[in-house]
Amino acid sequence: MERIGILHPGNMGISVAVSAKNSGHQILWASEERSDNTRKRAEKYGLEDAGAVRELCRNCEIILCVCPPSYAVDVAQEVLNHSFQGLYADLNAISPQKAWKIAGMMEEKGNRFVDGGIIGGPAWKPGTTWLYLSGSDSERVSDCFIKGPLETRIIGDKAGDASALKMCYAAYTKGRSALLCAILGVSDFYGIQAYLEEQWDIDDPDFSVKTKNMACRITAKAWRFSGEMEEIAESFEKAGFPPGFHRSAGDIYKRMELFKERDGFPDYSEVLAALSGKK
Repeated sequence: MERIGILHPGNMGISVAVSAKNSGHQILWASEERSDNTRKRAEKYGLEDAGAVRELCRNCEIILCVCPPSYAVDVAQEVLNHSFQGLYADLNAISPQKAWKIAGMMEEKGNRFVDGGIIGGPAWKPGTTWLYLSGSDSERVSDCFIKGPLETRIIGDKAGDASALKMCYAAYTKGRSALLCAILGVSDFYGIQAYLEEQWDIDDPDFSVKTKNMACRITAKAWRFSGEMEEIAESFEKAGFPPGFHRSAGDIYKRMELFKERDGFPDYSEVLAALSGKK
C-alpha cells in the first residue's frame, strides 16, 4: 500500500483519487484554503484530510497533481518548498516543455518524477478515461490504479512524452469544439445560422443539434480549457508549427468563462450572447 497525496480533488482529481483508493492505497488531501465544494467531495469519498499541504508533503510517498495547467509549476514549487521527498506525478494538461521544467525542478531536489496526461472525462466508468504515463517510475504510478476504473498506459521512460500526446489529442478535440463555437457565433451575427444548420444536417444528420448542445455543455469547463489552449499553442510553436489557431481557441473559451460557477448548463441563447461579447 502506498500513501498518496492528491493535489487537488476537483471534478477530475477526485475520480483519480477514488481509483487509487479502490486499488488499496491510502489517499490524503489538504483542505487548507480549498472550497466547500472540494471539502464535500473529499468527505464523500473518504479521503483523509492532512490539513495543510506541508503535512501532506511530510506524510506521503507519492504526490499526484491534478490542477489547471496554469498552476502546475506553482503547485510543484509549493511541494518543493515543503521539502517533499518522494515521487511526484504531474497529471496536468501541460506542454512537454512545462513537463521538462517540472521534472528538472523535482530531480534537482532528489525527487522522482512521472509525466502524465489524462484523456477523457472524470474516471467513473471503466474504458472511458485513460492516464498516459512516461518516465522511469511510470509503472509505480500505474500500479496505483490497478483496479480502476481509471485506465493507464505507459508510453515511454522519457518525461514529456505523455504531455505531448495529451497536447496533440486535445489540439483536435478541444480545438474543434472552440472552432464550432466560433462558427455558431459568426453565423448568428450574419443571420444565416438556420441555413448553415440545414447544410450541416444534409452532410451529417443531427449535427446542428449536437453542435449546439456541445456549446452549452462545454461552458462548465471553458475556464480550464482556455489555459490548456495556451499549453497546446506553446507545444506547436516549439515544434515549429503556427500557434495562432489554439491561442484564438483560448480566446473563444475565455468568452465563456462567466459560466464557471453556474449550476446546470446555460440556454443556447445565453451562450451565443457570451460568444458575441454581449454578456
